[in-house]
Amino acid sequence: MLKKIMLLVVQGLLAVVPITLTVYALYWLVTTVELALTPIIPAQWYFPGMGLVTGIVLLFFAGLLVNAYVVKVLLHWGERVFERIPLVKTFYGAIQDAVNLINVGKQQKMQSVVSVQISDSIDLIGFVTNAEGGKTLFNDAQKVGVYIPLSYQIGGYTLYIDKTKVTPLDIDVETAMRIALTGGSQSKNENGFKKQKLPQ
Repeated sequence: MLKKIMLLVVQGLLAVVPITLTVYALYWLVTTVELALTPIIPAQWYFPGMGLVTGIVLLFFAGLLVNAYVVKVLLHWGERVFERIPLVKTFYGAIQDAVNLINVGKQQKMQSVVSVQISDSIDLIGFVTNAEGGKTLFNDAQKVGVYIPLSYQIGGYTLYIDKTKVTPLDIDVETAMRIALTGGSQSKNENGFKKQKLPQ
């Protein structure tokens, strides 16, 4: 019982900490920039929200730097350091996963969008993340790895399910993720989803 409670506590931390840290980081950035600009910017030039605008500009240039080769090498080195620290590794990984989830347009691991048949009347939207997972993990080539996101939160389940229960959908990953994360409120589509065949 205690083990289950601790597991739920850890799951709660992993769900709350990334969002809390992100909000705090944004708040810290805005307030820090505001405090730094106040002494050097003439009063007539100041306007409410200047810290936020400046923070966005700084993040934009930070994004440009991240794409530079030297900075990529340094960030990779920093990630390796974080991954060696037990508690930091857990929280850093959760934050990194959250950022990757938001940046769905560049996630190459999500190979295609599919509907997963749970019963005769229930289908879930999922994303094929490992087409060879069934063969590797369960010695069953007919199973594929499908990620099922949860609505209105960062989380989900990875299912290894038979190909006969999985139907590819003619929809891009970003749109499908938005539909799944908003509980279907963005699922308006006059033409519906075109069904295709899974590769054999």
